[in-house]
Amino acid sequence: MDLGITNKVFIVTGAGTGLGRAVAEALLNEGAYVIVNSRTEEHMKTLEALSPHRVAYVLGDIHSAGTQEELLNKLGHRELSGVVINAGGPPAMAAMETKLEDWDGAYHSVMRWKIQFLQKLIPRFVNQNYGRVVFIESISVKQPVENLVLSTSFRMAIVGYVKTLSQEIGQHGITLNVLAPGYHHTNALKRVIDKKSQVNKLSIQEAKEQLVAETLTNALGEPQDFASLALWLLSSKSRYITGQTISVDGGISKGVFG
Repeated sequence: MDLGITNKVFIVTGAGTGLGRAVAEALLNEGAYVIVNSRTEEHMKTLEALSPHRVAYVLGDIHSAGTQEELLNKLGHRELSGVVINAGGPPAMAAMETKLEDWDGAYHSVMRWKIQFLQKLIPRFVNQNYGRVVFIESISVKQPVENLVLSTSFRMAIVGYVKTLSQEIGQHGITLNVLAPGYHHTNALKRVIDKKSQVNKLSIQEAKEQLVAETLTNALGEPQDFASLALWLLSSKSRYITGQTISVDGGISKGVFG
């Protein structure tokens, strides 16, 4: 299927590794231009090497307004087709382990920056009467994951934000959707496995095997599989889907609407 994104411009945050990296690579494979962000220059240089003339990158913390402005400066006056909102999550903790400062930090790392960045991008999308926004969150918004109370709570708030905003701006040709990944082969999964191992007194391998056993596919997900759905949501083909939270989890979520 021709997704019609050749030579279109996209922003992908948190593109150094994992799911964000997989989406950025998938966009490049389709002939798109990407403006990407990471805190690690090595990751950005290896991505740039895949297609030097179609990658621009900004080093820095995406939580920072300065880094966000740098991304917009790289974009310049070009039309932006879509954006992938993605970053790492807060520490794995149980509810009664947390202190108030943990909640303050999680609000900034999971929620505040995304709203701040979208408030800068939405006027551009409105002016051009087109835009695609894909949030990478977590399956915990459908079914809480043990020891991820900080991530779960604020990611659920993002789902509410996306649903509300999609209703306010849908008439401008803008779609916003949330992808809720389950357990994929990424560095981010390591904190979940480490915490599970610690709490349940399991080896790392045993903790990993328990996560695999929770899936119906009996396997962890591959970032490239996840990226294929993100790619479609970033294309014009997805014009009739907005305000949705879509699980990509190998069947972990037990809910009928999972």
